[in-house]
Amino acid sequence: MIEETPVRFRTEDGLTLAGVLRAPADAKEAVVFTGPFTGVKDQVVGRYAQALAERGFATLAFDHRNFGESEGTLRHHEDAAGKLTDLRAAVTLLRAKGFDRVGMTGICLGGGYALKAAAQDPRVSAVACVAAAFPGAATDFAGRGEAYREILAGLLAEAWTGDGEPVYRKAVSDTDEPAAMPGAEPFAYYGTSRSASPHWQNRVTVASTYQIMTLDTVQAARLISPTPLLIVHGEVDEFCSPEAAAQVYEAASEPKSLTWLPTTNHIDLYDVAEYVDPAVARLAEFFAERP
Repeated sequence: MIEETPVRFRTEDGLTLAGVLRAPADAKEAVVFTGPFTGVKDQVVGRYAQALAERGFATLAFDHRNFGESEGTLRHHEDAAGKLTDLRAAVTLLRAKGFDRVGMTGICLGGGYALKAAAQDPRVSAVACVAAAFPGAATDFAGRGEAYREILAGLLAEAWTGDGEPVYRKAVSDTDEPAAMPGAEPFAYYGTSRSASPHWQNRVTVASTYQIMTLDTVQAARLISPTPLLIVHGEVDEFCSPEAAAQVYEAASEPKSLTWLPTTNHIDLYDVAEYVDPAVARLAEFFAERP
């Protein structure tokens, strides 16, 4: 039996975050989840948290600051440093609940955050990155040279009004309308019933993209050891490149493991059982290996 409990916990900078703790009887290890850009706790991370709880692990899925039911005055805004603070608070909560072993799993953009957070927090017993985006990778924004700086300049010019108010745009769109995640594939998840949540809105600050483009998660790979690292990635992924996953894996020292799944696109690993089920099975195996 899994006990599902809404939880609220404070960050070191005073925000209250909302999450769901799933705790099977006699669970010895907990795993905290962080997920895709703009995602909330009852979307991708909620699915994975429930599936891993069914395998005997306590799990915590929560809304990061500024999103969903968590606090944050600049709503629908990606705060890279703040997300790392949120993850430290989540680990503190789980340890206060009596879990000496706290693992961390990041999915999509959350994969990069999980890697960086675990590298900075020795309390994390193991970290897994699923279909992960790794900002700072050679195949990512930073590899664009002068074009990269031009994009940053454009974002800085567009992100705020003259009196300092944030400018918003859609998170996804299946038209030519500007969106943070343009194109049919992101819309196929966030723009349809697949991602249905009363706590998610198709809205994000323009400045959120600047936050992601200036985040470096790759260097964390060189600092992660001796924390065990697992990377689970799709063989086909046009949004979070397999090449970046391979780069991070090569940069990390042992102990580490890399599992490839025969996906057809990025969002296969969001909610398609054919791909999510083996990913969860690998996660369960990985976290169970820890002494």
